[in-house]
Amino acid sequence: MPSPARSRLRLPRGRAADAALASGLFLVVGLGTLRSLIGAREEPWAVTAANWVLIAVACGALYFSSRRPVAAASVAALATAVYYVTSAYDGPLLLAVVVALFLVAAAGRLHAAAVIAALCLIGTALGTFRGNGDVNQVALFMLTGWFVAMITLGGLRHSHLVRARENEERAATQERLRIARELHDVVGHHLSLINVQSTAALRRLTKDPAAGAEQAAEALGAVKEASREALRELRATLGVLREAGEAAPTAPAPGLDRIGELTDAAGAAGLAVTVHRTGHTGPLPVEADLAAYRIVQESLTNVARHARAARADIHLDGDGGRLTVTVTDDGRGPAAGPARTGPPGSGITGMRERARALGGDLTAGPAPGGGFTVRATLPLARTTATEGPRR
Repeated sequence: MPSPARSRLRLPRGRAADAALASGLFLVVGLGTLRSLIGAREEPWAVTAANWVLIAVACGALYFSSRRPVAAASVAALATAVYYVTSAYDGPLLLAVVVALFLVAAAGRLHAAAVIAALCLIGTALGTFRGNGDVNQVALFMLTGWFVAMITLGGLRHSHLVRARENEERAATQERLRIARELHDVVGHHLSLINVQSTAALRRLTKDPAAGAEQAAEALGAVKEASREALRELRATLGVLREAGEAAPTAPAPGLDRIGELTDAAGAAGLAVTVHRTGHTGPLPVEADLAAYRIVQESLTNVARHARAARADIHLDGDGGRLTVTVTDDGRGPAAGPARTGPPGSGITGMRERARALGGDLTAGPAPGGGFTVRATLPLARTTATEGPRR
């Protein structure tokens, strides 16, 4: 039995929609012009046949309206003008011009729609003033209103589509930035630890291969664990890019309940880390929990990479309405060496963006007594409504 979603009527799109529009309009105009085929004759059959060709041309031009809206409207208007001049039978062929003007305006070609409408009105007015009994001044005024209304509605349709596209592009840009920050946090943190550990192992083996073998083995074990964790988090992060129907990642999003993994990894790199908790720090809303974890992760990464620090302190202070994350180290700044080449890092910028995304803020700078301090304030009330199980 088909589901309700599948049994729902689906409107045609693309060229199928163009064909449906042209065919439907031809049917309506044809029904309104049937009296030219039945009843008393008011014109020769040859003229009637030629006028039906004009009807087919005017309606058929709308099949090309999505690809060439101005050309289609021009053909429809010209065929309609010739029809009303040569035919003895009045009919609703003017509908083709009205619909064509709407489609031109909906495509964003307001000036072209206005020009075509003006030419049609001028031609109709000339015929009216020359004594055409089919169209009087009231009808001309009403026709002007129809044209203006169709162009206005088409312009509103175009504006709506433009806004929708802009919203989609803005959402896609924000999602790309979010994924970029996530990848930076995951890859940058673990690769930094791998670099520190592998450098330490190489130094120990170079200085004293016999005595440093055990210490080098410990460092390589830490490298193995860091690379495994990097791959796991990388798979979880890239899971958001999977196609529909693919298996979703099963690993939970990291949070402060896994802060011990960060301190252990930093300790393996030679950095003594102490965690201080005050107030209410858990359980937290998913977004705040992930942001706090990433801020601590990036801060420790920067300490291990740049600070030449021996210890770092992590303070987590929650008062129910917000969480304050503070990471302080006793570093002395980057070690002397070759000048760094390439673009500057985006760690602090990424952390600040994470905090601001939740309505909070982040500051980073030298500490008064030496070292470096990163302090982030994350509101919890705004994200409580989205709290739920992690995926």
